[in-house]
Amino acid sequence: MDFDSGEILYFDKPLEWTSFQVVSKVRYAICHSLGRKSKALKVGHAGTLDPMATGVLVLCTGKATKKIESFQYQTKEYIADLFLGATTPSFDTEHPVDKTYPTEHITRELVEETLKSFIGTIEQEPPAYSAVKVNGRRAYAMARNGEEVTLKKKTLVIDSIEILDFSMPLLRIKVVCSKGTYIRALARDIGVALNSGAYLTALRRTRIGDVKVEDCWQVEDFLSKMKTNAFSQE
Repeated sequence: MDFDSGEILYFDKPLEWTSFQVVSKVRYAICHSLGRKSKALKVGHAGTLDPMATGVLVLCTGKATKKIESFQYQTKEYIADLFLGATTPSFDTEHPVDKTYPTEHITRELVEETLKSFIGTIEQEPPAYSAVKVNGRRAYAMARNGEEVTLKKKTLVIDSIEILDFSMPLLRIKVVCSKGTYIRALARDIGVALNSGAYLTALRRTRIGDVKVEDCWQVEDFLSKMKTNAFSQE
């Protein structure tokens, strides 16, 4: 493999790893294998995944980093687990539950009808706990500092939402959507639309464009292969 001329690598991001940690470990392994300094190679990822999310993460090396933007604009597919009837400040499990809401009125039929309202072009306010910049500062840094954060709504497209499992208070859905979609924010908005609350308990990105999670490297397998210089034979 020619990492300088450019390779496109697909990884299944592990739970609790940041996207940057994957980039850092992969870059170090490649450079170490080639006998070079750890930052002597360009490596970037196409589309951040939160630490609590797993799944498809595209990495580009060398000259292929110019292709990152094209991957960012491709359709993405997620499997998301929601807890209905409660909220957290970050809309996921990073923070403890801050409020609870009634759920007696929530039926599968109501959920199905509610989800239909999110399909198509919608406006979505990003989570305060996100990497969006406000006057040069990351929103999550401001939120963690106790500052009030209001972010501008973004236009995005939800192609489809499918119920995979529903057993109160748990809801599992498959979402096919455009670049810029925050599934945590979608969970928040679904809760509001149900006249209740909701937050994300698990998230797995199963596809970017035509790349499925089944096509991806496990990070540790890739790192092991780099240690044995196995790619030098390819």
